[in-house]
Amino acid sequence: MKIIATIARILLGCVFVIFGLNIFLQFLHMPPPPSGPAGDFAMALFVSHYIYVVGALQVVGGALCLAGRFVPLGLTLLGPVVVNILLFHLLLSPAGLPMAIVVSVLFLIVLWRHRAAFRAFQVAVVRAAENSG
Repeated sequence: MKIIATIARILLGCVFVIFGLNIFLQFLHMPPPPSGPAGDFAMALFVSHYIYVVGALQVVGGALCLAGRFVPLGLTLLGPVVVNILLFHLLLSPAGLPMAIVVSVLFLIVLWRHRAAFRAFQVAVVRAAENSG
């Protein structure tokens, strides 16, 4: 499992560093924006420059995963991005759903490997449930 998690971490880091840098440097061909709500969502990201924040999170989170240092921090930065990618393709643009699922699976494999770093969140949830009951 350690080898699989390492491969997943490197692939996840590569995906986010490459596509995050592409937001800034535009070295990969971008398809035309989709029509309908998916296009409106993409246009809102570009017009508001929010896409640059997403790109920075992708580059930093991906670089942390690639470096193998502070991987839990990298996962924390990439988590919301992965959720938004998955929801975007589930709800607005199903054509990209297979790649979104692959990225989500890679993320979950790496998250499982580093689950001990997130143990405090699990304990807090259990304590909150015990206190409310």
